[in-house]
Amino acid sequence: MNTDDLNFAYRVRHALNEKLDDLPASTTDRLAAARKAAMARKKAHVPVRVTQAELATAGAGANAGGFFSNPLGWLGRMSVAVPLLVLVAGMVGVYQYEEQQRIAELAELDAAVLSDELPLSAYLDHGFNAYLENREQ
Repeated sequence: MNTDDLNFAYRVRHALNEKLDDLPASTTDRLAAARKAAMARKKAHVPVRVTQAELATAGAGANAGGFFSNPLGWLGRMSVAVPLLVLVAGMVGVYQYEEQQRIAELAELDAAVLSDELPLSAYLDHGFNAYLENREQ
């Protein structure tokens, strides 16, 4: 099949599935019976392909295993979640460290202002931040 045929098939499938919920119960019962009869006549060596729509209509009974029905499935999910959690925890740690550094610098500046270790010209100068940067160097 070329791409035009596939696109046409997808459009037809979408159009048919669009009104699937509006079908009367008698029609869905007849379709289910026809599918059951077709499956009974199916050749044994041909694999069965189940679509997402058929899985959705099968109900919760088919999905009773849930999250732990496939042990490698939850392990795969955890292999994505754990690095993300580690990344978020690392970013929070870096943020906390930077905030503690900023608080310590402000506390040091406040202590210097309160202890009168700064000259009077530092309070009058509009470039007070420049003075503090030169003092640190």
